[in-house]
Parts: sequence; structure tokens; C-alpha cells
Amino acid sequence: MAVQPEGTPCWADAMFSDLKGAKRFYGDVLGWTFGESSPQYGNYTQAYAHGKAVAAVVPPMPGQEGRSQWCLYFASPDAAATARRIRECGGEVLLEPMRVADFGTMCLAREPSGAVFGVWQAGTHEGFGATATPGAYCWAEVFTREPEQADTFLASVFPYRMRELQDDAVDFRMFDIGEDTVLGRMRMTEDFPPEVPSYINVYFAVDDCDTAVARAVELGGVLRFGPVSSPFGRFAALSDPQGADFSVIDITTTEGRMPAIRDV
Repeated sequence: MAVQPEGTPCWADAMFSDLKGAKRFYGDVLGWTFGESSPQYGNYTQAYAHGKAVAAVVPPMPGQEGRSQWCLYFASPDAAATARRIRECGGEVLLEPMRVADFGTMCLAREPSGAVFGVWQAGTHEGFGATATPGAYCWAEVFTREPEQADTFLASVFPYRMRELQDDAVDFRMFDIGEDTVLGRMRMTEDFPPEVPSYINVYFAVDDCDTAVARAVELGGVLRFGPVSSPFGRFAALSDPQGADFSVIDITTTEGRMPAIRDV
């Protein structure tokens, strides 16, 4: 795939203390295969779906052990300029822009309400080799208790147009680049334990949501929500055996009418 427009989700990775366990789990649930680990890059290992690069797994650096978490990266033509905007808009740069050989330049940051994300300035590695196909990244949502902070920050750092659902029962916004909706934002409700911080929930596409959920639970994953059908697909929220949250969605199985949406 070509380099994506600024602000488009373009890559996802996660650290796992048990790298073999992560490979076994996601290989069985999402059908991933894995490339060779790169010792010179901390044993960073790419995952593939039907031969296309879709994500990566990596063991933690010494001192970084802890609960695993998926990190979503947003495309940037200039990671250093994006890092400056992140600071100016109230975010925190956790890892300064760092060149990774000729693959590209990465940066890690935290938005003001607490969700951690990455920035990727593509070199030879342009990002996802496929999206919205079984096993590949499909969608992501920022879950936060401080939506006003998150909305203002995201729309200031990236060239987003904001829209929101016309539904009094849910506080949900969407971020568009041109005609494409690339990200969602959901206000966290009291259903979330207070100790759960803001985070970005990554969705991976599957052929059959219920089958993927059953396999995940069988392998030690925890079902957090669903499966439920929606106008966007049948989906469920899960945690893997090492605590990383993610969702699966079958975008071919839809139900109900599309909700009304208005510009913000």
C-alpha cells in the first residue's frame, strides 16, 4: 500500500513478555504467520495475513516489562514536526522521533487524557500491507473519560474533520480525512473499572466473529463485550492472555440502520 495521508492509522504493534505465547494466540485467532525476528531491532517480528504485513510483536526492553498493550501509529510526513505539535497541544512525547534504519522514523506520545499512540514517518516501510481484510487492521477508537480534551488535541495535531453520532445514549465522535473516516472516539462509561486508563482500541477483521471469540477464549483470552451485531459489522472486545485489549469484527455481517451523523 502507498504511504497514507497524515493522521491515518498506518501500523500497530505490541510488546509481549511471552513472545511465543503471543504468536501462538494471534496465529490461532487471526490466522497470522510471522517473519524472522530481527535481533538488531530488539527481536521486532512482523505478522502477516495472507502474505501481507499487518502488525508486529516484540519482547519488552529490560525495565519495560508489564501489561501488554497494542499501540496504534498515525502517519506523518514529518515526525519531528508532529512531535512539536503534540507538545504545543498539551500532549507528552514519550519517545523522541527516532530513525529506524531506512524503514522510517517513529515517535511515541500520550494525548492529554492518557491514551498512548505512535507516529510513523514512512521510509521503506510504508505501514499496513492490507487493511479491512481477515486478519488485518480494520478500525480503531480512542476510549477516554475526558473526551473534550482528546477531541481538541486530535483535531489540532492532525488534519481531521470531526463528526458525531446523533444519539443521546452514547458520546461518540468520528475523525475524517477528506472523505474517509479514519478514527473513532468513545466516552468511557461507568462500565469501565476506574483503574482502566484511556487507551486506543484496535479492531482486527475476521471471517466470523463468534468463531474468533470462541477460539480466543479457549486459548486463555477474556471476552469483555459482545459479540453483537451493528450496522458496521458483528464485533466483540477481548483481552489476550497477556492483558492486551483488542477487538475483532466481521464487517460482512451487518444489522440495523446506519445512525444519523452531524458535523461538529
